[in-house]
Amino acid sequence: MNVLARLSIWFLAIFLTAVPVVQAEITTLSEAMARYLACYPVELVVRDKQLPVISRKEVCLAAIYHEKGNQPLWVTENGPSPKAEVIWKYLQKAGDEGLDPQDYQVDEIEALWEETALSTLARLDTLITFNAVKYVHDVSHGQIEPYLANPELFEEAGKPDFDPLLLVEVLLNNEDLDGYFKGLPPQTMHYQALKHGLAKYRELNTNEGWDPIASGKTLREGDNDLRIPLIRARLARLAGEIPDEQYSKVYDEDLVLAIKRFQELHGLKRDGVIGKKTMAALNTTPAERLDQIKINMARWRWQDGDFSDEYVLVNIADFFLYIYKEEELQLLMPVIVGKFQHQTPVFSDSIRYLEFNPFWNVPTSIAVKEDLPELRENPNYLVSKNIRLFSSWQEDAVELDSTIIDWPLVTKSEMAGYRLRQDPGPSNALGQLKFVFPNHHAVYLHDTPAKNLFGEDNRSFSHGCIRVSDPAGLALYMLKRQDSEWDAEAVQELIEAGERKVVLLKPSLPIHITYQTAWVDKTGEIHFNTDIYGRDELLKQALFNNEH
Repeated sequence: MNVLARLSIWFLAIFLTAVPVVQAEITTLSEAMARYLACYPVELVVRDKQLPVISRKEVCLAAIYHEKGNQPLWVTENGPSPKAEVIWKYLQKAGDEGLDPQDYQVDEIEALWEETALSTLARLDTLITFNAVKYVHDVSHGQIEPYLANPELFEEAGKPDFDPLLLVEVLLNNEDLDGYFKGLPPQTMHYQALKHGLAKYRELNTNEGWDPIASGKTLREGDNDLRIPLIRARLARLAGEIPDEQYSKVYDEDLVLAIKRFQELHGLKRDGVIGKKTMAALNTTPAERLDQIKINMARWRWQDGDFSDEYVLVNIADFFLYIYKEEELQLLMPVIVGKFQHQTPVFSDSIRYLEFNPFWNVPTSIAVKEDLPELRENPNYLVSKNIRLFSSWQEDAVELDSTIIDWPLVTKSEMAGYRLRQDPGPSNALGQLKFVFPNHHAVYLHDTPAKNLFGEDNRSFSHGCIRVSDPAGLALYMLKRQDSEWDAEAVQELIEAGERKVVLLKPSLPIHITYQTAWVDKTGEIHFNTDIYGRDELLKQALFNNEH
């Protein structure tokens, strides 16, 4: 019998016996608990069955206390227990993790903490229970609200199948509850570094005087402008320094270098020119940056997978690939990610094999939306791209001559039935190397013949896969992990052979594809990237809907 079925029977029993309980005088805390819990309506059990239990306070509490025989968990008739003290401490400190303590009813708990009335203690016990469960879920897996708001976009957020009953058993039986709570947040260096950044911007946010600097003409080296002292003061504040009241109005070489560093830290073109984008970044308030940091800490709480030893990290919003080993950066290279209409997904997996000189089976969506219109204009289009046409996606499909088909008469559904395959070679859309981690998104890392695009600042050009700027270097790193005999010449020989060859990786290499618009580099400097997919605002609305 599932939890909801058992709850239905239990609620019915409570409902049928509720009147005698209410009429009797309460003399024990257990009686107070039973009366308090009997106030929940029976119909809530069958309402919103598809919603996660963690999102429904009444059902969550009913499930827990039913299993515990309606007994108090954290309080006695003398008040809160030592375990309650530990839970209360961490609920109050939720802000340190970028969470809002008010989401865990800290004011209501504080108001009841010293009370002694049995009915009040019963309510306090349930408040501690639900908010302990909610906090543990949120700090371990991320808040569930983004998932509820947009399950497709924020599918990693929270843990819909989170088991509150199991958690309560863990909390009740843990002899070092303080140590347990300390270990709940992500321990990765990326999350912990953002946590320090959060503290820095909280300090900046306590100081007044973050008035916007006026817009005006673009500023370049040598310009004399009344806004220059304000810009110098703003940079000093961001560096934790006290501004000078006698700043020069001349845009000199030292300020150019400072602006270039500011631009680098804010995902802007590093040209030393103060235009609209740079001025907008200078005018972004500490409060806005705090929200951005909180949003990205939330993303790290979602991210699943192995960050312990060695892994590949791709930051979509930053357009870079990193390899870390024992928290030390081993490799860094620019990448190209999906366009806004073909967004690269966020997930974790493991790279299992490399494919030298791969074929490219053109995705049906590209064949229908892009190749068919080209073929209607030019029947030689596939030949010019070195793409072969097959009658179907079946193994026994026959190759067709694409130049003799009357393409204007081919429908989209008919086009979807053909298989288009580009042979290996320098012009292949996947380039000469492909790094595969099988996943339902059909996303992978690969080479590209369009090398010139790596010079762009905003590198969102793909259909969702990730193009790497140095595929040979990436391949060599991965292959040397399993056999030190590999060298650059051996990798190049396989590429130049022009034949498809698959090389398994043993062991596989974890990969984490992230979307971080705020992150911290190895020097401790916090970076803010452009929100290329416009996800920050959507996430902000889901997380802070009741806060702002």
